[in-house]
Formats: sequence, structure tokens, C-alpha cells
Amino acid sequence: MSADTRPQPIDNFRRFRHSFRHWRGQRPFWAGLLTLLAGFPIMYIPYQTMTLGDLSIRMATTAGAGSLIIGVLLVVLGLTMWFQQQSRIFAGVAAILLALVSLVVSNIGAFLIGFLLALIGGALSVSWMPGKPIAAPAVEGPVDGPSDEPVRLTKDTSPRGEVSGTTPGGEFDGGHRGD
Repeated sequence: MSADTRPQPIDNFRRFRHSFRHWRGQRPFWAGLLTLLAGFPIMYIPYQTMTLGDLSIRMATTAGAGSLIIGVLLVVLGLTMWFQQQSRIFAGVAAILLALVSLVVSNIGAFLIGFLLALIGGALSVSWMPGKPIAAPAVEGPVDGPSDEPVRLTKDTSPRGEVSGTTPGGEFDGGHRGD
């Protein structure tokens, strides 16, 4: 056995990266991430105090508790998209509705940052579909080259017994009947 044929050890970082890539491919990862990130500006901004020189502006309003609830729900919905992908449609629709409510309740959806993130994340979650492995098509006959037999694309027959898209001799003519 030469030095080139020995199996190469896989380091922990590559193993973690490979397993994370597999985990990420099984769920609406980006939808959950955007929805989760949408919750933070919606929770944080309404409780901030801005200072302009000596002037202190407090942004907290009576809807501050509503902003906190909307932000926490968006974070929970983002985690739900990751760990309960079966409920992705419910979580996506709920995220879109909470994004719309945050326009009114939470300083225009936390200055449109949280609103846009939640809207895009919810739409991605609703549109995500789990992938299925692609099966290799079964090949009949010799694989070496094309055969000399005519190819029939459809098997629907006309009332006269002709195969649609073929000439009377059975060869493909590429056209359709106009009957």
C-alpha cells in the first residue's frame, strides 16, 4: 500500500460542515433564519432611547408589550421552521400575518427591517417543499449507441388505428394530425 492510497483522515470541522449541510438541506433553513432575525429588531427598537445632543427621545409606546410579543413569536416561528418542518406552512402564514401586524404596532415594523425579513421568511417557508432523491432512469436495450428501430413518442391511437405523430410506416414525422 503506497502513501497515496491510504484513506485521508477527516477532521472535525469538515465532518461538522458536512453534517450541517445535510441538516440544512432537510428543512426550510433560510426561511427560519430570516424569520428568526426579523424578531430581534421588532423586539429591540421600540424599547430604545435615542439621544440627539442633549435631547433624549424615548421610543417606547403603549404598544411596547405588543412589539415584544410579536418579536418573541417571530423567533419561535423561526425555530419552528427549523425543528418542525411539517408545520412550515402554518409557521410561514403566521410569520406573514405577524409582519403585517408589526407595521401598525411596532414602529412601522421596526423601521421596515423586521417587517421585510419576516415577510420574506414567511414566504420562503410557505413555498419550501422537501426534496426527493432523483432516481436514475431505467435504460432498456444496448447502451452503446442509437438503434435502427423507429421511435414512437406516444401510444394514443386515432380512430383509423394510426399512432399519433407517426407516419403510416410507423416512423416519427414530428407533426400532429389535424383531424
